[in-house]
Amino acid sequence: MSIAHDPATAITTEPVEDQWLTPKDICRLLQIPEQTFYQWRVKHTGPRAHRIGRHLRISRADFNAWLASTEDDQI
Repeated sequence: MSIAHDPATAITTEPVEDQWLTPKDICRLLQIPEQTFYQWRVKHTGPRAHRIGRHLRISRADFNAWLASTEDDQI
């Protein structure tokens, strides 16, 4: 498994669905403060996250599904 420094621009050999993102990665991709991400966690409105040891990780597939579910259908 390769580890990407910047998931937004890095090229990896693993499928997108198998990539794991950190909260900092999510915040960088969405251009939001980390505090917002952790507020979403408290309110259970953010992407599903997994505790792996003492680290919090979000699968790219879960992040993409969550992002698609938050699309604004209003025009």
